Amino acid sequence: MKVAIVILNWNGKTLLETFLPSVILHSDNAKIYLADNASTDDSVAFIKKKYPEIHLIQNKENAGYAQGYNLALKHVDADIYCLLNSDVEVTKHWLKPILQEFETHAETAIIQPKILAHHNKNYFEYAGAAGGFIDKLGYPFCRGRIFNTLEKDTEQYNDTTQIFWASGACFFVRKKVFETLGGFDASFFAHMEEIDLCWRAFNKGYIAKYVGTSTVYHLGGATLQNSNPKKTYLNFRNSLYTLTKNAYGTVFFLVLLRLLLDGLAGILFIINFKPMHTLAILKAHFAYYFQLKTLLKKRKSLPQIQNYYHKTSIVWSYFVRNKKTYHRL
Repeated sequence: MKVAIVILNWNGKTLLETFLPSVILHSDNAKIYLADNASTDDSVAFIKKKYPEIHLIQNKENAGYAQGYNLALKHVDADIYCLLNSDVEVTKHWLKPILQEFETHAETAIIQPKILAHHNKNYFEYAGAAGGFIDKLGYPFCRGRIFNTLEKDTEQYNDTTQIFWASGACFFVRKKVFETLGGFDASFFAHMEEIDLCWRAFNKGYIAKYVGTSTVYHLGGATLQNSNPKKTYLNFRNSLYTLTKNAYGTVFFLVLLRLLLDGLAGILFIINFKPMHTLAILKAHFAYYFQLKTLLKKRKSLPQIQNYYHKTSIVWSYFVRNKKTYHRL
């Protein structure tokens, strides 16, 4: 199978200098592409001079993660896409178990490796950890990471198992599946677009897996840190987008409950002297209302399947029952 590693870049020369060498060193069986989202630094000049062997794709504007990849992948010839963040360090033989899974299991459409924290390599990283799931209220969480609690890696997740969503930090997908799904939803711009894609894939009968014998290290927050209200805005808005499009059954009550819980989150931000994050939640809600008609139209064109979620409420388990790790759920 032909494999393409596609790294989306926006003003990330420093990250490329730090993380690209490991990708080149440990990815002999893959073509490496840099998809530049109209950077204004000298990222492109750096790649042309330092790594002329890397295939360069230049988008005309910064279209975010979602549309940035949609545009770039039109120029990539491969059977398997690996969408890799520019702040990821890969390890020796990281591709081998991933490709073996694709080659031996035709039903596997999407794969995520083990994602550990670059700054503390004994612990899982927030964005993906050991594979993602959705609770019955539509909240995403991971094996190895629930909310802000990160587990230490003791090889407890060195398995290969089916998951609900794979992290966009290191996201493998069959080209045919990506095209069948119509790619990422461009309206998301960034954050949670991979969960939306995986949810649509699940509803069409595709399978996503986690392969714990492949390891990468993710810096995280390189483009938007958790302290940035814009990240809060995108996460809250896009979570509502995802639920409205994909959740099974009468989605009205689910969304209403989430709106109320979002309000509680806004109050907590005020209590913690973070009023800009509360404002970001309000802006996210108004953006959602503005797009509601379009989202419902998309929903009508998509299948929804029952039993997509983990049976518990992750909010209740974590904050009330004090269950902080996946194995305690």
